Amino acid sequence: MDFTKEINAYYDREKAAIDRLDRKELNAAMNALLEAYERGATIYVFGNGGSSATASHMVCDFDKGTCYDLPKKFHFVCLNDNIPVMMAIANDDSFENVFVYQLEDRLKKDDLVLAISGSGNSHNVIKAIDYAKKVGCKIIGMTGYDGGKLAKAADYQLHVPADDMQITEDLHMGFDHMIMQIFWKYLAAKNGQQAIYKINK
Repeated sequence: MDFTKEINAYYDREKAAIDRLDRKELNAAMNALLEAYERGATIYVFGNGGSSATASHMVCDFDKGTCYDLPKKFHFVCLNDNIPVMMAIANDDSFENVFVYQLEDRLKKDDLVLAISGSGNSHNVIKAIDYAKKVGCKIIGMTGYDGGKLAKAADYQLHVPADDMQITEDLHMGFDHMIMQIFWKYLAAKNGQQAIYKINK
């Protein structure tokens, strides 16, 4: 089978979505992340399905990748990473509360919430966002499609203008890597260091 036509079509759709990204919105969200870093705030990140994998990956990239040689670190916490806690909440209470329960009595006004939902309408994500709004902390919404309820509630947007979940999730990971690489170089230069990525080969 020759899938060249389908391959080209997929990447053409992805490139079209990249071209439609709102760079000003991305920049505003990046500055919110940087300000949270500078004030030592905790950044809570979470999502369902593929979005949960993106959330967990962001913790790795920001806590280790961006700040590996720096004295000051990002304080990212992924609410998806403790599976026993999530399963206990889902089993004993409800899956709708798996995120909000973990934020209750922990989330502070100066913290930052980064919620990921391709549709923007995941019930457990929106419930956590409603709680964050009551606390008074700022919210970054990482979404696709029309952004849904999350885009309406969020203070900052990392939005993919695409009606395709896989392209949305591709670009969500792209946001992570783009921001990580820009911050890594910016913070290294700010600390008088050269940004050299260290990997074991």
